Amino acid sequence: MFESIKIYKGGALDYKSLASQLVEYGYERREMISETGDFSMRGGIIDIFPPTFEGPVRIELSGNIVESIRSYSMLSSETLEEHAMTIILPKLGIYPKRKKVVDLGEKIPLVSFVDIQVNDYVVHVDHGIGIFRGFKKIKFGEEEKENIIIDYADNDRLYVPIEEMHLIQKYVAFERRPPKLYKLGSKMWKAVKERVKKGIHSMAFELLEINAMRSKLDGFRFSKDTEWQAQFENNFSFKETSDQLRSTAEVKKDMESTRPMDRLLCGDVGYGKTEVALRAAFKAIMDNKQVAMLVPTTILAEQHFITFKNRMKDFPIMVEMVSRFRTQSETGRILKEAENGAIDILIGTHAILRKDIRFKDLGLVIIDEEQRFGVKDKEKLKKVRLTVDVLTLTATPIPRTLYMSLMGVKDMSIIETPPKDRLPVEVIVAEYDDNLIKKAILFEKKRNGQVFFVHNRIEGIEKIADRIRGLVPGVKVALAHGRMHSKELESIMRDFMKGDIDVLISTVIIESGIDIPNANTLIVNRSDMFGLADLYQLKGRVGRFKNKAHAYFLVPRGHILSRESERRLDALERYKDLGSGFKIAMEDLEIRGAGNLLGKEQHGYISAIGFDLYCRILKEIASSLRSSQ
Repeated sequence: MFESIKIYKGGALDYKSLASQLVEYGYERREMISETGDFSMRGGIIDIFPPTFEGPVRIELSGNIVESIRSYSMLSSETLEEHAMTIILPKLGIYPKRKKVVDLGEKIPLVSFVDIQVNDYVVHVDHGIGIFRGFKKIKFGEEEKENIIIDYADNDRLYVPIEEMHLIQKYVAFERRPPKLYKLGSKMWKAVKERVKKGIHSMAFELLEINAMRSKLDGFRFSKDTEWQAQFENNFSFKETSDQLRSTAEVKKDMESTRPMDRLLCGDVGYGKTEVALRAAFKAIMDNKQVAMLVPTTILAEQHFITFKNRMKDFPIMVEMVSRFRTQSETGRILKEAENGAIDILIGTHAILRKDIRFKDLGLVIIDEEQRFGVKDKEKLKKVRLTVDVLTLTATPIPRTLYMSLMGVKDMSIIETPPKDRLPVEVIVAEYDDNLIKKAILFEKKRNGQVFFVHNRIEGIEKIADRIRGLVPGVKVALAHGRMHSKELESIMRDFMKGDIDVLISTVIIESGIDIPNANTLIVNRSDMFGLADLYQLKGRVGRFKNKAHAYFLVPRGHILSRESERRLDALERYKDLGSGFKIAMEDLEIRGAGNLLGKEQHGYISAIGFDLYCRILKEIASSLRSSQ
């Protein structure tokens, strides 16, 4: 039997029994909860923070009846989501002592990253895809029990006891068309699962074989940390989060082994991935190795160039950049210096992958947001991976990287803890309104802050700029877009970074990685025209320091939005808590479909059984293959 505590709205709850069960499950009772594994009980209010949840859950009682179940923000105490039910699992690695734990393989759920709503498609591990219709109490002998209702093909209906809730997950497959419903009792679902298992097995075997070959290659074994490394890390002007320290330790451990590193560092926007990369780069240079950092945009290359130069300024380390902000003669000089070893760190866009770029002794490649590079660039990166250590940074793990990490093909470090005093960004979705824009800009100006105004069409951007100047005379407004001369664009971006510009009106060139702590208001015009991942990345440009930030997503007045646009904007409002990048990535793939992102064959398997069950089976097969290798 799967070990868990099930609590559902409207049901009875034994207060003392719950407290003793939670302690048995490894939870600690406290006055106020502060981290995963804590719980508190104050009269009719029970707070629990399960390790598998992104935040705490509050259960409110009236007598012994559960009145409400909701996720809430620990920072603001505001409600994030209401729930009809919740499952509390034991703390990781801890199970009640009296009971034998059986390995249920595909029946153990992953972290439940998507809440199930009535009329959602769901997958029951044993019966296949159906539609969730709600709950119903059914009498068994003397006792009434809560059941989950799932409808199947040909008007079949399944009642699932609440204690078997772990067998059900929301159907997620990144397809726009609805899935096929199964008929209860038919052998078709079992046959589909077996076909998918065979397909996953061959794919997993091939990938693990490649990885095994790679692990036999001898890479460079970096030395232990130097005194300068400690000095460099002590110069960091913020207090590291525990996740940053753990991730840094994992990266260093990889670098100090002979096996070439291939690690994915996953953390939400503004969670401090760059600092981990900086420490890895510094470590490589201490062994006289060179570092290449590959980024998707020119603006981001400039941002990283400034950050790396500032952090390394107390040490004899040469940092350079190749991008369209450099003239041809400057680029030529930089390439020669990289070849003769005069440059320690070279930051650039895909130009770094050119055949004529040679390094004297390359030891580490850092890749920022790999999913944003093209197929040809990725093919070149595969060749790089065989010989040098590679660290990939991402804010939104696409399923390919997610399932490769599940398999253990790629090592993954996760930064889930937000920096101290970080506040969630206030999200406002509204119709275009000059008064609203004026108020937002003047509010930011009053607290000496700066504003990003995003208008993603170069045509008409001058008119928008004139309109903004008319609304807020005396405020310094500047334009930035991709068709500008590189020197002009570079000058504007530097002025904005220095605080000499109040409002920057730009296209999405500011989308990735721009880190300006003083910019805490974002206004996105025609937000209905953007993809969800783009909107989330844009939102990540503000709220990167202690000040409360605001993000306004504007749509045309009186305009009827498409269903996809409504879903995208609704997701931004729902997932506004810190650390929602993964949920956003999943929602985005559901809305727009994933195409052949995962390869045609694997994409078909995911459509057949849903992403969650696919991942569970994959994890089980990969684990079995690894133990037999």
